[in-house]
Amino acid sequence: MKKISSDIKQISQIKYQEKALEYWGPTPDEARKIMVGKSKALKDKRTTLKDAVKAHIKDGINLGIGGFVNTRVPFAAVQEVVRHGAKDLTLSFQSNSICVELLAGAMILDPDRVSIKRAEFAWWGYELIGIAPLLRHLTTNGLIEVDDYTNYGMSVRFKAGAMGIPFIPIRDHGGSDMELINKGTMTECPYTGRNVYLVPACHPDVGLVHVSAADMNGNSRIFGALCTCPEIAMASTYTIVTAEKIIPEDNIRNFPNMTEIPHPAVDSLVERSYGAYPGACYGFHWFDMDHIKMFRAACEDFRVTGDKTKLKQYYDEYVFGCEDHDDFLDKISYKTLNKLNKLDGGQPIILT
Repeated sequence: MKKISSDIKQISQIKYQEKALEYWGPTPDEARKIMVGKSKALKDKRTTLKDAVKAHIKDGINLGIGGFVNTRVPFAAVQEVVRHGAKDLTLSFQSNSICVELLAGAMILDPDRVSIKRAEFAWWGYELIGIAPLLRHLTTNGLIEVDDYTNYGMSVRFKAGAMGIPFIPIRDHGGSDMELINKGTMTECPYTGRNVYLVPACHPDVGLVHVSAADMNGNSRIFGALCTCPEIAMASTYTIVTAEKIIPEDNIRNFPNMTEIPHPAVDSLVERSYGAYPGACYGFHWFDMDHIKMFRAACEDFRVTGDKTKLKQYYDEYVFGCEDHDDFLDKISYKTLNKLNKLDGGQPIILT
């Protein structure tokens, strides 16, 4: 047993020396310096999505994306990133679908406007309606570099970032091929002598998160699954939050325990109803399966045929043909949005 443990430790140390020094974003020390230096004062952070993206999105950054697959994803914010343009991006997220595919499709259509250099994540796909065609295209053709974790592993990487620690020990990953495909490392626990897997903290330069409600300072409530959004917001050196509703400060003070993202973690705040559409937002609307299928079908058509026509048609109509998310929603019928509101079933949320 000691021989096996020693061999694993030696292999992990070699792997650590080769890979662990490269952070795909700010190092823990760099992130901490930025976060400590920011004002913690209560102040009005409301702005437009265009101004928020213009202020924070730049070439070469690590972009953290909140939500989980089709749930409370920051689609409106990602649309604006595509319109704004950003090259050589690193994408960091737990699990996502249409947001990361939208960035990938933009890269395929015009890499001089948007391009993805690499991605660190647990899952990139659409759950029950299929895997992500553009991820298959990018990885099959060696167009991006990938760092792969379990859902838990990626979540706790953001947790480590939010806690201000450079790594966090976990029980999964070890003893499987997961050890070979990410920047984690196996080591010996100094307290138990047993093997424990360490994953590095993840600090995006900019985090994009959609929440249920927030006050003007950025104190945010999330209802339904949290989807690692608090951790992403607090691990990112700068965070753009879109909110279904902006509510009075007094409402936040009435139930302070409901604040999942505190105001110091928020740099720009945008009131953006349906900001997760076509994804779902608990307490407001269900996801639009038909729209998601339409976009995925355009992506799959390109993957299979190499023809960009259908993909370009989607972007011309739903991205570049829209000045903002309101224009995008104008293209969606009231009948559709009303149906999605009813499908949510009036899940309980507290805004007072």
